[in-house]
Amino acid sequence: MTAERNLPTLSRPRRPGLASLAVLLILGGALGTTLLVMRADDRISVIRVTQQVGAGRTFPLEAMEEALVADPGGEYAPWSDRDRISKRYARVTVLPGSLLTNAMSAGTGEGLAPGKGRVGLALKPGQVPNELQAGYRVQVIHVPRAGSEQGEADLLSPSALVDSVSTPRMSGSTVMATVIVDSAIAPEVAAYASSGEIAIVDLPGER
Repeated sequence: MTAERNLPTLSRPRRPGLASLAVLLILGGALGTTLLVMRADDRISVIRVTQQVGAGRTFPLEAMEEALVADPGGEYAPWSDRDRISKRYARVTVLPGSLLTNAMSAGTGEGLAPGKGRVGLALKPGQVPNELQAGYRVQVIHVPRAGSEQGEADLLSPSALVDSVSTPRMSGSTVMATVIVDSAIAPEVAAYASSGEIAIVDLPGER
């Protein structure tokens, strides 16, 4: 009986380096996926401005939209604050597409944009509209006293912002108001206000 001879088999050379590389690639891919998921979780909803908002004007709700960004540590105004932001004023002109930061807006009594100044007015009945409130837009008008050389009224500021109003306790009393105007005309407004020659007109269409 002929003995069967087994042919020698060729052993495959082991390549531990390739195996290790494959494991590293798998682990690296899994780690990259995990980081992407974690970073996606870190993104926050902030406010993006869709319309130009001039300095000293409020932020309309229709001029804001939601945007997702990586959390930079509280620099941007969160989307959840949009109602509060709509009652604030722009410190500077904000262009469309800008992500709104907390430093871009101010409430009444806060910092002003460059070129703006606050002027205090003591207004008597007939010089101020009823129920004037902070945040209203008004015209500031110089109304000369009767018999003065300047017989015609003069528009000093076409769209001033009311910063604060002190409502009198008694009807017919003087109303104390502070308005924000261009700093170039602030001294003139203050001078006429001190002599009682200032009147303001409410502009409800610009609120």
